[in-house]
Amino acid sequence: MSEHVLEITGLRAGVAGREILKGVDLTVRSGEVHAIMGPNGSGKSTLSHVIMGHPGYEVLGGTVTLDGLDILALTASERAQAGLFLAMQYPTEVPGVAVVDVLEAAFVAAGRNPTEVPERLRAEATRIGFDDRFLHRAMNVDLSGGEKKRNETLQLGVLQPAIAILDEIDSGLDLDALRACARRIEAATEETGLGVVAITHYNRLLHELRADYVHVLANGVIQRRGGPELALELETTGYSEFTAARGEASPS
Repeated sequence: MSEHVLEITGLRAGVAGREILKGVDLTVRSGEVHAIMGPNGSGKSTLSHVIMGHPGYEVLGGTVTLDGLDILALTASERAQAGLFLAMQYPTEVPGVAVVDVLEAAFVAAGRNPTEVPERLRAEATRIGFDDRFLHRAMNVDLSGGEKKRNETLQLGVLQPAIAILDEIDSGLDLDALRACARRIEAATEETGLGVVAITHYNRLLHELRADYVHVLANGVIQRRGGPELALELETTGYSEFTAARGEASPS
């Protein structure tokens, strides 16, 4: 099992001339789960978009590396090939393209054997309770919110990335779907050494996907760090101590 390190240092980024991330430092190693929590508008989703190369965001300073590779110098597809994966808060519908086609193309781009994809897909679908009739339908089209999140988790299981960024993967999930997705991702941290950045508002995700570290991101910086006990504390206290001096909210 290879060891991987995602290193974020002094990351500053914005959109439309407005600075949102104001110096984020974060190190994620293989097998670790880092929960990023914080109030709305704190920069959590911006962090995920910047790491993966969303074209709408401008990097203003800092570095992001994966195993020493300058991630910020790569296109979004090159970042995925390097080992990064983003499970989106609102998965995109892709009419006319089946998930099996997407994953086979990803395998080809990464120099892997695409004939392995169908068997891997069936195994992952069974593992997370995803109806395999969806595997050959247009990607995410006419799926419920929970089915879309299972689909994202299925793709993660097939691709086996080095680092996964989960942008509120618990949003819109019922308890059964949340449990299935979180347990599969938790298992990947042990089976393949997956490193995880889990962006979430709620401790309920962390009941199944056990965080090694919890970070509070507010006003564009990580203001507090701790272990799983910090998530429990935030469930009681909320984010008032971090938002009292924020002023105007930034986009999330």
